[in-house]
Amino acid sequence: MKFGLFIPQGWRHDLTDVPPEQQWEVMLSLLHYADNAAAGEAVPGGEFAWSSVWVYDHFHSVPVPSAEATYEAWTLMAAFAAASQRVKLGQMCTCMSYRNPAYLAKVASTVDAISGGRAQLGIGAGWYEHEWRAYGYGFPRAGERLRALDEGLQIITQMWRTGSSGKFDGERYQVDGALCYPQPLQRLPVGDGGAEVPSIPLWVAGGGEKKTLRIAARFAQYTNFDGSPEGFTHKSAILEQHCRDVGRDFGEITRSSDYNVVIGENQAEIDDRFAWIESHFRKHAPGDKGEQEIANWRKSPLVGTPEQVVEALTDLQARGMTYAITYFPNAVGDRDQIELFQRQVVPALQD
Repeated sequence: MKFGLFIPQGWRHDLTDVPPEQQWEVMLSLLHYADNAAAGEAVPGGEFAWSSVWVYDHFHSVPVPSAEATYEAWTLMAAFAAASQRVKLGQMCTCMSYRNPAYLAKVASTVDAISGGRAQLGIGAGWYEHEWRAYGYGFPRAGERLRALDEGLQIITQMWRTGSSGKFDGERYQVDGALCYPQPLQRLPVGDGGAEVPSIPLWVAGGGEKKTLRIAARFAQYTNFDGSPEGFTHKSAILEQHCRDVGRDFGEITRSSDYNVVIGENQAEIDDRFAWIESHFRKHAPGDKGEQEIANWRKSPLVGTPEQVVEALTDLQARGMTYAITYFPNAVGDRDQIELFQRQVVPALQD
């Protein structure tokens, strides 16, 4: 199993205790930490704990919009690319409709060049209606947003592989000869012959069973959907059927999920961390939405001691979840949870 780490960027009210002039330094410090963090001593050869770092692609905070800082995802990708050496760099997930796909292909390819071939493209149809409308995108019905995702991925993959969009005349997007140089440094096999072409790994996020998972079957090297044991098993079966329908090898796609992690050496530590979560969200998101956020934390499969978290991940791994992207509460002020996880959980699951 591989592990990714979300870097606090403000979207989940996770920079509220940091003065604005220090927020970039906090993000940079955690990036450097992940870039250099070795797993526990039990791992032969001292493998690195974190394969990747991640940010969200959102403009307004959750569970309620606020005046708290929310740093823009692809600006951070470029900064992370220049400021790190090893970890892969992802977004979970880029909203297709926030950027023209030809432009997005160019941005992602530039980040890949800056990073030396470490960019990932997490991509989805988008859902946060408040920021859609606030930024003037309207809020098309789900079918239209999914059409944009499908057409956009056709354009992006064509531009990466060939350097040009060619002429594309879709219902949502029209491009004619958009160039993408530099092409990505990374190369991925395509077709039955396995010929490699320039491309950035695509993580198609979302669990929509009729359309999103079918789009994933066509385009994705990675998926990201429901991380509960039952939900993950169900979505995996739907994805496998779509792969059969489109003639794709299901085994080619790595299945991932995102997880809130609350970990402690004992129940007292876990209770203390939940007390912080409750206090934090009742302060910054009072009311029903804040209470729902607290409930979501309590429902996470990855709550408990290291032994309990390993047990939960072992079960998920048996179901085919082989890439966990983790988010820790109060990461800017309490790095102990991250260190405990990488010391006692990662070695038990790492490839």
